[in-house]
Amino acid sequence: MISRYSRPEAVALWSQETKYSIWFEIEAHAATKMAELGVIPTEAAQALWSKGKDVVWDADRIDEIERTTKHDVIAFLTHVSETAGEEARFLHQGMTSSDVLDTCFAVQLARATDLLLGGVDRVLAALETRAKEHKYTVTVGRSHGIHAEPVTFGLKLAGYHAEFQRARRRLVTAREEIATCAISGAVGTFANVDPAVEDYVAEKMGLAVEPVSTQVIPRDRHAAYFAALGVVASSIERLATEIRHLQRTEVLEAEEFFDKGQKGSSAMPHKRNPILTENLTGLARLVRSAVTPAMENVALWHERDISHSSVERGIGPDATIHLDFALHRLAGVVERLNIYPENMQKNLDRLGGLVFSQRVMLALTQAGVSREDAYAAVQENAMKVWRGEGRFIDFLKADDRVTLPAGDLEALFDLGYHTKHVDTVFRRVFGAE
Repeated sequence: MISRYSRPEAVALWSQETKYSIWFEIEAHAATKMAELGVIPTEAAQALWSKGKDVVWDADRIDEIERTTKHDVIAFLTHVSETAGEEARFLHQGMTSSDVLDTCFAVQLARATDLLLGGVDRVLAALETRAKEHKYTVTVGRSHGIHAEPVTFGLKLAGYHAEFQRARRRLVTAREEIATCAISGAVGTFANVDPAVEDYVAEKMGLAVEPVSTQVIPRDRHAAYFAALGVVASSIERLATEIRHLQRTEVLEAEEFFDKGQKGSSAMPHKRNPILTENLTGLARLVRSAVTPAMENVALWHERDISHSSVERGIGPDATIHLDFALHRLAGVVERLNIYPENMQKNLDRLGGLVFSQRVMLALTQAGVSREDAYAAVQENAMKVWRGEGRFIDFLKADDRVTLPAGDLEALFDLGYHTKHVDTVFRRVFGAE
């Protein structure tokens, strides 16, 4: 995790203090149910809660113990016994380390996803506001980076809004799939721990029960989770890349906000660089870098091994913290994005009306010209415009192959024709107003 690209709320979820607090909750809830089942004394379970519920577990002390034990959960349990006293011997009855570790990881990922959903909601709100603001702001659409046909800037943003709606649904699904609890003991057979303990701990920790845990929660769940994060990161990058292109000097249809006192370059005082969206592009790569290791964690040996452990200690906090930061940074960019309709119009006019070429071709076919001949006539005149020899409509009027009356031809050069279904698309994305 890079602190520069993190928010305190997300970092706190992955702190040692938070982790050990969750570990204690899992152990103490398990003890409560075991006491109810008569496995351990009720007084012991109550004492564990009273002595441990408000403790901030000493991460340094646990690290010190682990240097001897070479086992983090044993080190934690040893530290609990130092605080809770002799009742601590009733903790962890019939459980394995993975029961604690995997259940804790599920809790942390679920809570992290709640933060991510908040970030997506902020992005959605920003996109909706700006899309409606520029619902009919006409700009040029581009394919292959080349001018194609008119579109509106609001439609561009509506498309991203629809994408982040899908991102939200993916995160909801990912949260549901990852939020499972396993308290099943060695190799997952419940030989030394009653399944009722798992049911109880799952309910208390806000999780579902893992149907079959083989001492570990199956890692296909985690693979799907991190894959979902990777897709969301790619959506962030797609919008960031769009803004970066629109900010290019020769385009300048939109631009990141540039604060008073901000500097763009240490060498060139005139620069206003798209640093935030470039940063988002890089963060998306970081988040996606978690996907392949998560996939490779699926194939553990037999009932379990710990080849996944070192990977998840890294990708769990890194991917969620960086994605959380990226979502809020993206929302801020959209909220404060400088948008320049006058430059959009200038760019629309740069090719002298070529953006209407398809409509002219279709009108010729409707007038009886074959598609091949219509395409050839329109393309030949368009190439003259590309070479800077004049205006498209003037060449068309002078071409005998273009049999349309001048008035009908001029009527084809109408930007409003390309915006007539904007309301339909907006209703699909935002619902009826």
